[in-house]
Amino acid sequence: MFRPRGYLARVMRIDPIQRQSLISLASTLGLTAVGFLSTMLFAHTVGPAILGAYFLFVAYFSIFNLIGDGGFGGAAVKRISEGEDQNAYFTAFLVLRVMLVVVSVALLLIAQPYLVDITSSGVFPWLVFALVASVFTSITINGVYGSGKVGVNQIGHLIDNLVRVVVQVVAVVLGYGVAGLAGGFVAGLLAAGLVNYRFLDLKLAPFGRSHIVSLFAFSFWGFLSSSGSLVFSYADTIMIGYFLTDTEVGIYRVALQLTLAATFVTTALHTTLYPKISYWGKQHDLASVERALARAFTYSLLLAVPVVLGGWILGERLLYFFYGASFSTGAPALMILLLVQVAHAFMFLLTMTLIALDRPRDSFRVTAIAVAANIALNLALIPTYGIVGASAATLVTMVLNTALAHRALSRSIRVRIEPRAVGNIVLAALVMAAVIAGYSYLVPLTNVVFVLAAVALGGLVYVLLLLRMDRGIHDELKELAGKLGIPWPGVL
Repeated sequence: MFRPRGYLARVMRIDPIQRQSLISLASTLGLTAVGFLSTMLFAHTVGPAILGAYFLFVAYFSIFNLIGDGGFGGAAVKRISEGEDQNAYFTAFLVLRVMLVVVSVALLLIAQPYLVDITSSGVFPWLVFALVASVFTSITINGVYGSGKVGVNQIGHLIDNLVRVVVQVVAVVLGYGVAGLAGGFVAGLLAAGLVNYRFLDLKLAPFGRSHIVSLFAFSFWGFLSSSGSLVFSYADTIMIGYFLTDTEVGIYRVALQLTLAATFVTTALHTTLYPKISYWGKQHDLASVERALARAFTYSLLLAVPVVLGGWILGERLLYFFYGASFSTGAPALMILLLVQVAHAFMFLLTMTLIALDRPRDSFRVTAIAVAANIALNLALIPTYGIVGASAATLVTMVLNTALAHRALSRSIRVRIEPRAVGNIVLAALVMAAVIAGYSYLVPLTNVVFVLAAVALGGLVYVLLLLRMDRGIHDELKELAGKLGIPWPGVL
């Protein structure tokens, strides 16, 4: 008979990094699945133009929310995770965050006449409301995350997405369109804040000038680095909206969302490893950082490589059946964006490690160069090549950012990959791609059942072959399954 307490005790005996990575991965898988399904529904219900307007709302929210955060969220996580004066740093962050949201909303109101897409769609008031709601959510999430409660943090993100989607589905069905999508976004923010608040142990406490100075010292470079990340995330979206139409924005962002399947593991590892690497860096235990980063590269590629190869073969059919015929025109951009996610896996982990090792200045310098290139390439390519040009600009600058981040981090630690494991992943993925290509030749992909069968067949071939080839990955997963009480199939 299943006993929840006994099972929980078994889970808690798992290595902390493995346990928190599992929770993070499960949460990431859950919220991404919800995001995929909801976007499919919205794509068929409201079409690419309404979706494009919503994606622009999210892009502008992210930009003005960055101003409202000022980099102090990351600084608070860093200082709180170091274990010294946690309550004082938390309180200082709270005060600064409230002050900055006033600045952010003021700038937004000043810029309102120039934000034609947002004002014409009627979601500008929701944008203001979202920025105000984000203060509460940001304070609770960063406090919990800095305290090392990665699992709670991820559950909060899952609740955010669940509440967001439920409200959005109801609103869209009732005919509220883009305003309903924006309202659901705000509802999810508030729900995530409430969940994290329930587990927030930090208290308000007196803080001094030294705490403010310490946060400022870290936040300045963190803010600039985050600005660079936002360029990669949203500059292409905003420029597509400026040069083209909301319809192209919707098609491009849907294609980009489909590629996120390649980033599940990377996102989970990034969330889990940041506070750990921060602690190891403080203790001067760089050997642990090197081992963890090398293994993180391997497990990031574990999913990214097969998703890229499979996406090249099945991408157009997936867009057609999952989102609708109007979205299948995004297939050429999808092929480039899949490569972006492989480069992103390395860049994301490398820059995270730089910041966790208290080198935000280097992270910014690396990102600033790539940002300048990204803006220039988007301006040059989007008017001529449309969303394919935006995809190409993102790929070139993501590779550039990765190379520069590797160079900067190599000055502190030995950055390496595990060649044998990575080689096994690539070989297994190539065999998988050959099987899918053969299946597609023999079975015309004329309906969604045949497409899903191709995905399932490819996944099965990849998993079986990789676990046969790589005993290290096999043994780690088998041991983890045993700890979780999951039977290990004899065929593996």
